[in-house]
Amino acid sequence: MSTKLQGRVALVTGASRGLGRAMAAELARNGATLALVARDPDKLAEAAEEIRAIASSNGAGVVETFTADVSKEDSVLALEQEVSAKLGKVQILINNAGYNQRKNLVDFTLDEWRAIMDTNVTGVFLMCRAFIPHMQGTGYGRIVNLGSIMGHVSLPQRAAYSTTKFAVRGMTTALALELAADGITVNSISPGPFATEMNAKAINDPEMNSFFVSRIPVGRWGKVEEIGPLAAFLCSDDAAFINGADILIDGGWCAY
Repeated sequence: MSTKLQGRVALVTGASRGLGRAMAAELARNGATLALVARDPDKLAEAAEEIRAIASSNGAGVVETFTADVSKEDSVLALEQEVSAKLGKVQILINNAGYNQRKNLVDFTLDEWRAIMDTNVTGVFLMCRAFIPHMQGTGYGRIVNLGSIMGHVSLPQRAAYSTTKFAVRGMTTALALELAADGITVNSISPGPFATEMNAKAINDPEMNSFFVSRIPVGRWGKVEEIGPLAAFLCSDDAAFINGADILIDGGWCAY
């Protein structure tokens, strides 16, 4: 058990599955009170059951769930009110919610393009705008935005997704400068290929799986539990001098 985040209120978007769920679980292991946010209430309830068990065995605070769509302004404004009423001020914000479609640029409709931009970029903006005031004036705050290796390099059919992840890196560095004087750090994590539900198709396709593994120097997909300790560290007092950084966790993909 670690108490590095004891007494801290943390909000994680996209917390119902994959990397978001894994990061939320690790924050619970470190003592945080948690606001779990996602669009799917059933998946969210399932994740919350697991994370509450972790929280209970690690002396963490309560774990609350909130259904919201981070791409919609009215939903985020309502979320801020609900979280404030139940948990008070949020001190840690992990912007993990994301969406992707893989297709050639010329085949995108404008609505499809906007759906990716609205979740991956506008969603981060809306969440930061809503919850940064919780942190200002307190001397402490942590924002962790989920980027991607696709914000460093790219692949065919990733034009929309890569655009959003480069944008997240830019927003992260700008916010780090804006908020440093308040004791608020803003960093991003850029995962490589992880064995998540989103990547199940590639993992289960022998040809695609072979392609991805061949590009990863450590020779395997990332395990979701490997991202949690990094996120928890960035949210702790130990990481107070890390600000405006983007940290790759990709098995060496971007080292080529």
